[in-house]
Amino acid sequence: MKTTSVDVADLASSVLSVPPLARAADGTPDKTENRKMVDWLRSGGVTTYLYGGNANLYNFGVAEFPALLDLLEEIAPGDGWMIPSIGADFGKAMDQAAILRDRAFPTAMVLPLGFPATPEGLASGFGKLADTAGRPLIAYIKNDGFLDAGDVARLFRDGAITALKYAVVRAEPRNDAYLAAILDAVGSGERIVSGIGERPAIDHLEMGLSAFTSGSVCIAPHLSTAILEAVRGGRLAEARAIRESFLPLEDLRDAHSPIRVLHEAVRLAGICDTGPIGAFLSNLDGAERLDAIARAARELKARAEASAAETPRPAARA
Repeated sequence: MKTTSVDVADLASSVLSVPPLARAADGTPDKTENRKMVDWLRSGGVTTYLYGGNANLYNFGVAEFPALLDLLEEIAPGDGWMIPSIGADFGKAMDQAAILRDRAFPTAMVLPLGFPATPEGLASGFGKLADTAGRPLIAYIKNDGFLDAGDVARLFRDGAITALKYAVVRAEPRNDAYLAAILDAVGSGERIVSGIGERPAIDHLEMGLSAFTSGSVCIAPHLSTAILEAVRGGRLAEARAIRESFLPLEDLRDAHSPIRVLHEAVRLAGICDTGPIGAFLSNLDGAERLDAIARAARELKARAEASAAETPRPAARA
């Protein structure tokens, strides 16, 4: 598992997968099933694993956090980068940051708190969290004005953050004054990742962001990796064509809950048994809805498997 400090090459090295957390019937994380998820991702060239919203870590207790970190270390491939998340509220995040201080994880993402929070208060809080953790963290912006652009730049300069996940949804991703202001203040997109999956990823990569996060990569890692490689190779038409394969599942996620649909999609595609989704959420039900998720997930996975057969990648676990 990666334990060294985060550099620009790390952020650009892989699609940043955002997997669900597979749980046993009693709700505890299941090491065997989570390892299946990671191994499938690794088979498609994905070496970065960000456990956050899709893992329902918003509702994960501080007392359970050390055991989760143990599990992530145990299931990590030798070349894998495991990124846990902390928060979203400041008190919980501080308790988790103190635990992280004595662990080998080079960073963690701070889950975004929409209320009660102000941009100035968040900027101050990030500095305190980084000091407690003893390492720079990853900021996650989901809403306009969550952090002031100037404060983002200062947090980078001060070493409080090592990366930014940008996930403000726009009808036209290229027409984004907030992202433009952040890029202007920071001076580069090399430590900023697109944070909304495959749909806006191509536009964001063309704007200079380093890579993209994805939940649906958990179904088709080979295809997400192919999008990243095609954009970097200047093959934009190819990247857009591959992206079309993701849209049926992404449409279902947008319609019924990105977290809950992905949790069932991974199970229904036969990748691993994700089990119960965890506290304060409920697993999706309804035969018609689950049938639609199963069709979209299985078709997407079949396309990934066909792609893998054409361009096999070496498996790695050490």
